[in-house]
Amino acid sequence: MGPGSFIIAILGCADASSACTPVMTVQARFESEAACTAAAPDALLANSNFDFPTLLAECRPTARPASADSPTAKPQGPAARA
Repeated sequence: MGPGSFIIAILGCADASSACTPVMTVQARFESEAACTAAAPDALLANSNFDFPTLLAECRPTARPASADSPTAKPQGPAARA
């Protein structure tokens, strides 16, 4: 099962784009990686006020929320314990 959605992380990087550190996460969520990738350049332009030599926008998957019909562990009663 794939991710439920994607978010854009803005990363601040040292020289030569090494040692990148997440500096913020854009609040918008995207239903596909393609939609996230398409929105990344605008998100980077809108969030370019961090003091790093290089800033990058990276799409990251978010965890799919548990659904009501997904199997869950049920507590065992006294008869089930041996």
